[in-house]
Amino acid sequence: MKDRRNFMDSYLSSPQDFINRELSFLEFNHRVLEEVKDQNNPLFERLKFAAIVISNLDEFYMIRYGTLSDQIHAKIYKRDSSGMTPKEQTTAINRRTRILLDDLYHLVNGKIKKDLKNIGMEFLDHKSLTEEQLSYVDSIYEHSIYPVLTPMVVDSSRPFPLITSETLNIAVLLEDKASLEKHHIGTIQVPNVLDRFYYIPGSSEAEKQYILLEEILKLKLKDLFNAFDILGYSCYRISRNADLEYNEEEADDLLEVIKETIKLRKWGNVIKLEAEKHISSELLEYLMDEFELTKENVFQIDGPLDLRFLHKVSRLHVDESLKFKEIIPLPVPELLSHDDLFQSITHKDALLHHPYDSFSTIVKLVKQAASDPDVLAIKQTLYRVSGNSPIVKALAEAAENGKQVTVLVELKARFDEENNINWALRLEKAGCHVIYGVTGLKTHCKALLIIRRENSEIKRYFHVGTGNYNDITAKLYTDVSLVSCNGELAEDISDLFNRLSGHYKYGKMRQAILAPEDMRNYFTQLIERERKAAKEGHKAYMIAKMNSLVDKDIIEKLYAASKDGVEIDLIIRGICCLRPGIKGLSENIKVRSIVGRFLEHSRIFYFYNRGNEEFYISSADWMERNLNKRIELMIPVTNDDAKHKLKTILDLNLKDTAKARILTSTGEYKRIQTKDAPYNCQEDFIIRTERKFNKYRKRLAKLQREGRL
Repeated sequence: MKDRRNFMDSYLSSPQDFINRELSFLEFNHRVLEEVKDQNNPLFERLKFAAIVISNLDEFYMIRYGTLSDQIHAKIYKRDSSGMTPKEQTTAINRRTRILLDDLYHLVNGKIKKDLKNIGMEFLDHKSLTEEQLSYVDSIYEHSIYPVLTPMVVDSSRPFPLITSETLNIAVLLEDKASLEKHHIGTIQVPNVLDRFYYIPGSSEAEKQYILLEEILKLKLKDLFNAFDILGYSCYRISRNADLEYNEEEADDLLEVIKETIKLRKWGNVIKLEAEKHISSELLEYLMDEFELTKENVFQIDGPLDLRFLHKVSRLHVDESLKFKEIIPLPVPELLSHDDLFQSITHKDALLHHPYDSFSTIVKLVKQAASDPDVLAIKQTLYRVSGNSPIVKALAEAAENGKQVTVLVELKARFDEENNINWALRLEKAGCHVIYGVTGLKTHCKALLIIRRENSEIKRYFHVGTGNYNDITAKLYTDVSLVSCNGELAEDISDLFNRLSGHYKYGKMRQAILAPEDMRNYFTQLIERERKAAKEGHKAYMIAKMNSLVDKDIIEKLYAASKDGVEIDLIIRGICCLRPGIKGLSENIKVRSIVGRFLEHSRIFYFYNRGNEEFYISSADWMERNLNKRIELMIPVTNDDAKHKLKTILDLNLKDTAKARILTSTGEYKRIQTKDAPYNCQEDFIIRTERKFNKYRKRLAKLQREGRL
């Protein structure tokens, strides 16, 4: 690319300076695929990564591809920041997805299958069963499977049934025995209420042999469609457009609107069809015609469809060497200084780094608040919670105990709407004040506020994090959060909740920064401050760690800062539309992505500020949706120990050579080549957390022996 150095002051965006968002996501999914391939990962963890590749693709097609499909149908030809029209993007997406799926199934059919066989595990197809195994499968089928099945034949009185998104089905080409050459189509859903795979006795105890449910059904197609001859069959699976808009402005009841919108997802346009590689042309053409698709949107798969079942395979009881050693999240020593968490927080702010630091500390805080007679009120935002959330139970208990409990449950959290509706209704039943969200905006901030009476005065405690209040994902995602009773920040969090619960207009936040009101401008000021320092000959440096960088305006600000000499390290796990390393434009910007056993999810921002270093944590990525269309929260971290912990997190992320990939100016991600042993920051965080906790326990034991406790 040309040197852009002399043109920066009058810089106007050029499409060549941006990586397409959708293709960048697919490159992230390719990095997940690399973890399937990585022999350093235990075998059953590689299975899990294979399942993640598919679930990522499913959601991507239903939402992102669905949006582009809508634009094409609406004859919108507007180009994105990388210069691509919607049609050009869908064509490129399908092309890249084919390569991705080919690579994945090459691994699954090859190395993964071989490695499973080496440990005595095998998935059999229906044609390779012994007589004894066939008899065993017959028994399972008659007692557990057959009663659930609904085989359907399409004719003039029975139209093709509604096929829901992501369900597995078998299409059957049938010939009428009474009228030869008269072909029909049959279809049968592979019931998702049943297990996807079944154990069958092998030739020895050491052998663990399994058969997929669809393979059992293939055995029984002649019985299920016994009025016909079977000419051919294939498993198939569709994805429907799930990018549906909520009409909030005209809604009298947002809860009812979202319930109705969820139902409409069943009827979204079909945007992708997967079928087995061997499917006959007649059967495939019928399905394409039924779902109104062209070849471009058809993916013929060489292997079992929907590899998400590998998640369940990965949970089978096997030798512990086949899985990552289980991590035991540990309490933060700073919050163990007193039995009472409120006393510990009063003594010192505490920064938690999940999953290494236990999320149970936050659960304990809410539970303690629920039963503490001095607690008057609890306020909390909930975006995605687990199916059996201890947080929700504690909030309900608090309301039942007479506390004033206010909970904002974001009903518009994609694919979690039904779960959130159920929790919202349960909280209301317990006596909580439940807010269903803010019209026109998604509430994505993560905040907890506890109001307590102490010595006849009101005191506020708060927790702010980068991740959801979800006890399950807290063990799988890396996030950071702060518990504190900092007076000004606590007042800001209080103002935030008043803004969420009504039409409260605050003047100016004391320390916190909110989107969509202030965050974009604030980030701009922080970047510009580093740029000014560089222009004046001072050291200028910033680090930003997040999930995705898409916002065009922010990218242009980073380009301008780089041009003026600001050194910028970006740690971006997923989508990155910025091109680093272009001479005269982004040569001072380095971008790395870490994909490992834990999903990197924290948002941390560091600015050198002429030596007066500043740290922030936030719920927001640098995306237009976060900065313009969501309620997001960012807070400064001012406690010295907490700042040191954040700097350590960033430094070790930048040191990683095992799971980090470096983004090049061409949009490719390359592994780091080093002569030293690869350094894995996630594994190091586990060791460091254990070391710190053990040091605390030894110190505590010593104090107890000396009678000082």
